[in-house]
Amino acid sequence: MSLDLILRVGTKLILPFILLFALYVQFHGDYGPGGGFQAGVIAASAIILLSITFGLDAAHRIAPQRLVELMVPLGVLIYAGTGAAGLLMGKNYLDYSVLAHDAVHGHELGIFLVEAGVLITVAGTMTALFYAFAERGR
Repeated sequence: MSLDLILRVGTKLILPFILLFALYVQFHGDYGPGGGFQAGVIAASAIILLSITFGLDAAHRIAPQRLVELMVPLGVLIYAGTGAAGLLMGKNYLDYSVLAHDAVHGHELGIFLVEAGVLITVAGTMTALFYAFAERGR
């Protein structure tokens, strides 16, 4: 792949926009189609594109195996912790109304935290799956 100059330059140019679009999908998910799952897959696709274009070692420098393995339980912990916060404050699991000074802001914060947890878990899972398949032949 070292001779594919157009592919390498194109990948370097498009990667920031892929990650920016993932953030757009993440933050737009409260008001329309999108959210954590879609944003996580888009973010993982940036790492996969980097790996396909520049090799697996380049992807491991950006997203090391250990970080990817930590992302999966971290996202679940954020999701579960957001739900448990409602329980600890005397409400139902995933009742966001107690997370802020009023119910509306609590719901906004709760949805943001849950979607962030989903993004982290999905991006980590998809990247880990790609690493597992890519390293199979090594």
